[in-house]
Amino acid sequence: MAKRCPTAEDLARRKLILRRSAWSLVAALAVAALAWKAITAPNGVADPTAADSHLAHGAVVVNTALLVFREGLEAVLVLAAFTASFVGAGRRLRRPVAGGAALALVASVGTWFLAIGVIGALGGPGLDVQAGTGLLAVAVLLVVMNWFFHKIYWTGWISAHNRRRRALVGGADAGRRALLGLALLGFTAVYREGFEVVLFLQNLRIKAGAGTVLEGVALGLGLTVVVGVLTFVLQQRLPYKRMLVATGVLLGFVLLVMVGESIQELQLAGWLPAHSLGVTFPGFVGLWFAVFPTIEGILAQALAALLVIGSYFLAEHVRVRRPQARAQQARRAQLEALSDRG
Repeated sequence: MAKRCPTAEDLARRKLILRRSAWSLVAALAVAALAWKAITAPNGVADPTAADSHLAHGAVVVNTALLVFREGLEAVLVLAAFTASFVGAGRRLRRPVAGGAALALVASVGTWFLAIGVIGALGGPGLDVQAGTGLLAVAVLLVVMNWFFHKIYWTGWISAHNRRRRALVGGADAGRRALLGLALLGFTAVYREGFEVVLFLQNLRIKAGAGTVLEGVALGLGLTVVVGVLTFVLQQRLPYKRMLVATGVLLGFVLLVMVGESIQELQLAGWLPAHSLGVTFPGFVGLWFAVFPTIEGILAQALAALLVIGSYFLAEHVRVRRPQARAQQARRAQLEALSDRG
């Protein structure tokens, strides 16, 4: 009996199954790795009301890995967006992009040591320096978590890269100038994310030490490499949006912890007053979310959550609801014009 050749529908179904399997593998690796580090931590988040408070080893590793993985996902998505057309003979144009991305990783490492030197010149791990780097970490997280900013980012940053890419490879052959331009595109796509990560990690480095932070960096980079291999080597289109949303939700909890600890550091450094609410919270609330009964801490965490949630609804209004409303108005105007003619 002759073997039936697979139809286009069969091939499409197999491709869909493989794509879902790849996403499931990435998700399972990420969840397993992060869960293992959280479970093996002896404590969750230490009580920041103590003068010698600090995040537990497992919490630092998980927070670091989450941010590195999140920023790595964005870099992979940008690179995939403007190298998607480099197929066939054009595959050679991916080499300068990859070279620029690799150089960006080296530059990010250099920025890490530069940041350490600057912080050391400012006085090392003193209370004032911890408070300042804590504010910097919160600022970076607020940018990463700002949905409206990322809507502009995807439409502006990626579009700008694609316009530049089309201009560089518009001719029949890509010369040296075009290759350098592609390398610069690869560099900026990766270094932008690396710079944000370096800024955020300085606060954790001061609290927990470089070794613990680098452990989380290695974990986050490992997960990013898996996504990169699936994207560029196996040519799998992963559900990047869902992955970014999932990591964004997890980073929301990290944001609450960082804000709570930063407010406490500011209070210990004498930059902010401390007014008690006169109530007590269950232990797990402080242990995992760094939420403690002070007016300043509660207000700051509520404001951070409001900014993140508000940016999401603002982005939805600008990108979805406003165009829909304009389209409905245009349809009504057309119907009214037709009615008047009738």
